[in-house]
Amino acid sequence: MQLCQYYSLHVNNVMFSTGAIFEENALRDDEVFQLAISDLSLNDDILQSEKITHSIKFVEANNPFQAVQEACELMTQGILALVTSTGCASASALQSLTDAMHIPHLYVQRSGDGSPRTACHLNPSPDGQRYTLAARPPVRLNEVMLTLVGELRWQKFIVFYDNDYDIRGLQGFLDQTSRQGLDVSLQRVDRNISKVFSNLFNTMRTEELNRYRDTLRRAILLLSPKGAQVFIQQAVETNLASKDSHWVFVNEEISDTEIMELAHSALGRMTVIRQIFPLWRDSSARCMRNNHRISSLLCDPLEGFVQLLEVSNLYLYDSVLMLANAFHRKLVDRKWHSMASLNCIKKSTKPWNGGWSMLENIQMGDITGLTGTMDFKANGSNSHVQFEILGSSFSETFGKDVKRLATWDSVHGLNGSLKESRIENGMQGVTVKIVTLLEDPFVMVAENILGQPKRYKGFSIDVLDALAKILGFKYEIYQVADSKYGSQLPNGSWNGMIGELINKRADLAVSAITITPERESVVDFSKRYMDYSVGILLRKPEEKINIFSLFAPFDLAVWGCIAAAIPVVGVLIFLLSRMQSLRAQNPPVTHQQPASQGSSSLYSAIWMVYGAFVQQGGDSVVSSVALRIVMGSWWLFTLIVCSSYTANLAAYLTVSRMDNTVRTFQDLSRQMDVTYGTVRDSAVYDYFKNKGTNPLEQDSTYAELWRTISKNNGHDYSVSSPSEGIRKAKKGPYAFLWDMAVVEYAALTDDDCTVTVTGNSMSSKGYGIAMQHGSPYRDLFSQKILELQEKGDLDILKQKWWPRTGRCDLNSHSNATPDGRSLKLHSFAGVFCILAAGLVLACLVAGLEMWWNSNHCGQEQPKEVTEHRARRTGQQGEDTATLYFKDPAADHSPDLVELQYTQL
Repeated sequence: MQLCQYYSLHVNNVMFSTGAIFEENALRDDEVFQLAISDLSLNDDILQSEKITHSIKFVEANNPFQAVQEACELMTQGILALVTSTGCASASALQSLTDAMHIPHLYVQRSGDGSPRTACHLNPSPDGQRYTLAARPPVRLNEVMLTLVGELRWQKFIVFYDNDYDIRGLQGFLDQTSRQGLDVSLQRVDRNISKVFSNLFNTMRTEELNRYRDTLRRAILLLSPKGAQVFIQQAVETNLASKDSHWVFVNEEISDTEIMELAHSALGRMTVIRQIFPLWRDSSARCMRNNHRISSLLCDPLEGFVQLLEVSNLYLYDSVLMLANAFHRKLVDRKWHSMASLNCIKKSTKPWNGGWSMLENIQMGDITGLTGTMDFKANGSNSHVQFEILGSSFSETFGKDVKRLATWDSVHGLNGSLKESRIENGMQGVTVKIVTLLEDPFVMVAENILGQPKRYKGFSIDVLDALAKILGFKYEIYQVADSKYGSQLPNGSWNGMIGELINKRADLAVSAITITPERESVVDFSKRYMDYSVGILLRKPEEKINIFSLFAPFDLAVWGCIAAAIPVVGVLIFLLSRMQSLRAQNPPVTHQQPASQGSSSLYSAIWMVYGAFVQQGGDSVVSSVALRIVMGSWWLFTLIVCSSYTANLAAYLTVSRMDNTVRTFQDLSRQMDVTYGTVRDSAVYDYFKNKGTNPLEQDSTYAELWRTISKNNGHDYSVSSPSEGIRKAKKGPYAFLWDMAVVEYAALTDDDCTVTVTGNSMSSKGYGIAMQHGSPYRDLFSQKILELQEKGDLDILKQKWWPRTGRCDLNSHSNATPDGRSLKLHSFAGVFCILAAGLVLACLVAGLEMWWNSNHCGQEQPKEVTEHRARRTGQQGEDTATLYFKDPAADHSPDLVELQYTQL
């Protein structure tokens, strides 16, 4: 028994109560519905104080009466909106009910048994106000098939459809083909496909079978994936399929596994048309939609649940998200209508007076969910849909290699080429049109002769010339007008070189263009011919000269304490020496030697302490125990101080020779001295944006980098062009984040060699040659690029533009190891300054002494001579004679030194 489903949401005191009705054979709708409610309940940005509850019921498929009965029961409880996931019969009945009751109705159309979907024919609204909104976009398969037939230039083909497919969905397609004069045949395929082919051999003669076999060379299959696989296998086994046959399978829902099975089953060429959701290609933002976090079961490809999801499941999730946003806006705007109890069975029941206001609020909003953008601004239906066209190319392994050939959407139509072109070994005589953009050293303007066309040079041009020489093609090259590589605009179109390829104004795009998932979704790329990474360009640190760097190992306070310790210890030694001298004079001794020469004066004591500190020894013999303790402590102190100074001086001189500490993105984010930025609205700008705003990124480095780069929308620190960023890095303390190859070339060719390059050398991207979707040149270019890499020709071209040894040595400021470099003169300039200051001070003191002696010696000499003569006269008869004479140090002090001797 088949069952259908629908869901309802209603509110009571900001409590959203959700009812759900689903088919018994589609249990995943129930799981996805509950996951959507769980995600919304955990998100404070969408539902803050509001709560969601839900209830689930079952109805049979193709039973409109039961669907209406269940919906009426929910309306009695009070509902705000109805979300359904049913077939066309139940959807039409529910549409009539919701139009009468003025209840907003979001429905997701389901296709039965995997058959292609056809449009539901809904009833017209009685008063012209339709309350039903199609969450799943209208069926666009007819438009895609018409475009494909026109690209392939088919004039005669056959369309196979199964029993579950509504043939009325092909009416518009058949009308268009008849106007174009195409010969189109139709044939229904029964469930027993083997019986179909056996009947062909039983009812047709040999001539008819041959004509039928020719018809099968071009066929469109509107079947389920399983039915198509069995059909192709039977055609191959009965010899009705040939090697030049072309099968086109059309279905919105088909998995990658089923596509590979079809490709391996087909004998000829296989083309598949299916619906895609481009946002799923970005792994970093797969689980985030604006501020809304989606359950990992629905967005993480590692989860097995994702592989089981159907397209209708995804639109069901987004429908719940759409209503939750609309309900929240209603509460914020304070325009909430109380929910009246509706009884749709009674004829006297009036419709809900707040229905139209609620419907307008839903139609005015838009969300970004699992299916991309959803809104109902186009005639009450969601118009955002995109298809991809996959197929196998002409090769010996026919049908084994499936790749994307083109994409199709309702705004731009077909993007890519489906023409059956074959390129064997070369492109002799072919002239391709190439769009480029100037970027040193990839593409630069060469010196042109007057009157001659503009010529180009650079690494990318050299690679292009090498390919042209091997393949034999010629090219015409021109510059893109807007000087952009290519990014998607808000209206969905592309600018720059990517836009030139999409609009088919150019065949190839050659420059420093990187391969990104966004660009690869609209154009094709060759194999990368050079790795890509983001580098940091900044000015080389200027070497700071400090002639007194020898004092840096100790802090100023330490030097002050050392300077104060010398006189303190000197005073202590002087006092202890004087006390020892006084004790020695108390018992008269005939022959008494002073306790310590040189320490008998304060000057001598301090001089002895200083001599010990600089490890030059002392001038006297210390005999006192106290003096020995003091001197022992001082010598230990000087040993520790001198050893610590020597060790710290060696470490300081080594560290002072190291370069700038900014070497990685982490270092750049932690410092405050150097500002940094990149080019606004570029691939590098988007790279830091995705890394910095990704909540799953555990490293906070990129979040800090993005806060600085994006300050004031990037106008404070980011620049408008790479040349501006390079000039800004050369002038001052600014770090420019850009392609490693570009900034490294700028540093190598700098006239003054004032900048250096650092950054992460790891690369997950590369530079490639871009071309139109489905271009026949892609495989050939990729093959020749791989051959150039294997031969080493690309390495030779790299050395031409990025030489290892050039005018500027980038490694001199990239290695932190000192490499045993000798110390420069300025490191010891302070010592020579101190020596010079000491010599100058000694000369000044010597001059001062000479002046002092010359002025005072003449005045004191008569008095001293008289006293000397008188003392000699009075003491001539004594046994012990005492002589008084002037001490040689009398120039410094007037004290007399008494010397005693015994007359023999």
